[in-house]
Amino acid sequence: MAVEDKIAALEGGIGAMCTSSGQMASLLSILNLCGAGDSFLCSSAIYGGTVNLFASTLQKLGVECIFVDAGANSDTLNATFKPNTKAVFGETLANPALTVLDIEKFAELAHAHRVPLIVDNTFPTPVLCKPIQYGADIVVHSTSKYMDGHALQVGGVIVDSGNFDWHGGDFPGLTAPDPTYHGITYTETYGKMAYILKARMQLMRDFGAYPSAHSAFLLNLGLETLALRMERYCQSALRVAKYFQSSSKIESVTYPGLPEDKNYALAQKYLKGTSGVVTVIVKGGREGALRFMNALKLASNQVHVADIRTCVQHPASSTHRQLTDEQLLAAGVNLGTVRFSVGLEHVEDILEDIEQALA
Repeated sequence: MAVEDKIAALEGGIGAMCTSSGQMASLLSILNLCGAGDSFLCSSAIYGGTVNLFASTLQKLGVECIFVDAGANSDTLNATFKPNTKAVFGETLANPALTVLDIEKFAELAHAHRVPLIVDNTFPTPVLCKPIQYGADIVVHSTSKYMDGHALQVGGVIVDSGNFDWHGGDFPGLTAPDPTYHGITYTETYGKMAYILKARMQLMRDFGAYPSAHSAFLLNLGLETLALRMERYCQSALRVAKYFQSSSKIESVTYPGLPEDKNYALAQKYLKGTSGVVTVIVKGGREGALRFMNALKLASNQVHVADIRTCVQHPASSTHRQLTDEQLLAAGVNLGTVRFSVGLEHVEDILEDIEQALA
């Protein structure tokens, strides 16, 4: 409870529930609202594992995920809603596309249809962005990333803003008696805490996806240095992004902290920094990307990201390998894409490693 209270305070929420993984946090955030026959909208620029969770696994449970282009205009987005749509989901800073979600636009869209906005805030963390301040109702994290920092534990968290009016929409799971818990009505008994307490009392009870006490202890250690680490990540990543821009062997660089980046304006609006992840497309496609990665000495090839150690990953061959070519493009993944996660080593050492690997 202590670490949950700390994360809720950081995000500006009224309550939080830790889970065994970030994927479980995303899953329970949806299942707390949707059942068989329901649907929800989701930005297509999200983590590849979440795409599979939403598009395949939830479909088997009878819940439809409607993927939308985050850059689409309001008329197009409004047309995708259905009478059974119960939520909207997006990532503040998409992994690995680094697309910045226009949180206010999506919050207004969701609220116009009387459904909540759920935002995955893993990459920015509440140090760089607090989605609730811009209208998000629920925030989720993979705490395995920057919050932990050391890759010591897998975990997730759901944070409830307490701001959404559940009686204003169609949410009988919250506003009608729960026969599995003595007929309790969550909104009547718990008021603004209804969503997060339903998740704990109903879903956590049934799924048993709670982290161990030791995992919470390790997560708390990471949180104690989070603000300092995020500042360093942002400073070093900006230098790395600029260095990649100067190389003739790099086809393109995506980092919202660069003025030339298409997401720069949104990053300036919502973020106090754009984290330590830089996405590059290496010339030569898959072969070129893998040759570059294999030549790195300081940076290690890891599926993990947002670590204190610099690590690289080829999304098309790892985290996003289950996606179709069309889904890869929608998620912002090219065959030559490399996700470069800048660590806390001295930035000159990181740049030297990049230089020798490109050479």
